Amino acid sequence: MILDEILRRAEKRVERLPATFPDPPDRPRASLADAIRGRNDGTAVIAEIKCASPSRGVIRRNVDMQMMARSLVAGGCTALSVLTEPHYFGGSVRDVTRVAKAVSVPVLRKDFVIDTRQLDETYALGADAVLLIAAVLGEELPGYVDYAIDAGLEPLVEVRTKTEVESALSTRAAAIGINNRDLTTLIIDRSTTRLLSEKIRSSGRLVISESGMRSTDDVRELKPYCDAFLIGSSIMSDENPQKKLKEFVCA
Repeated sequence: MILDEILRRAEKRVERLPATFPDPPDRPRASLADAIRGRNDGTAVIAEIKCASPSRGVIRRNVDMQMMARSLVAGGCTALSVLTEPHYFGGSVRDVTRVAKAVSVPVLRKDFVIDTRQLDETYALGADAVLLIAAVLGEELPGYVDYAIDAGLEPLVEVRTKTEVESALSTRAAAIGINNRDLTTLIIDRSTTRLLSEKIRSSGRLVISESGMRSTDDVRELKPYCDAFLIGSSIMSDENPQKKLKEFVCA
């Protein structure tokens, strides 16, 4: 199973982390939740900079992170997500710092967090927010959410099932991402957002729909059920990522 292999590789990366980290880049921190709530024109899109994925292989080669980040901000994204998993997604932790130095919108570090040292690392890299996957962290999720908040990060908790929604709602997380992709099979089912969003929204939390947005029709279909979208592959695989992003923002 790919997820198991990703987590094994994450464990090896964690083993190499230092006990302490340098000071983060000197930049004002930005709130992901505030940016989504404050969006008053167009669709709120967290544009994800990703070079590869397990399902698609290489998506885009030789990406200039700062140039891409500025281009996507010009395209109207509400925030940026930076994938840092190196083996399957072609990412690097250094990409977070490069992007954070280039833009003023919130920057989300997206990876497979399994150790609190990764949260300290994330803050030191200059990110504003961090992805925490309920399916990966299990009963440890509330502690990781608290640790992230105390470390100066906004947690985006990712869920896929009703049980994971309950777990996420027991935490202090203000934003909950619904992943339409099953991490064990890589199959996408956009109805997942429709099925899970109501309980999350009724709690006052933000809902971000993740994965599977290939067209503006997909975005329009799910807009009534969420507050923002996290879109990566469809943007990064396009010949003109900025133009593709604008289409989603204007959907």
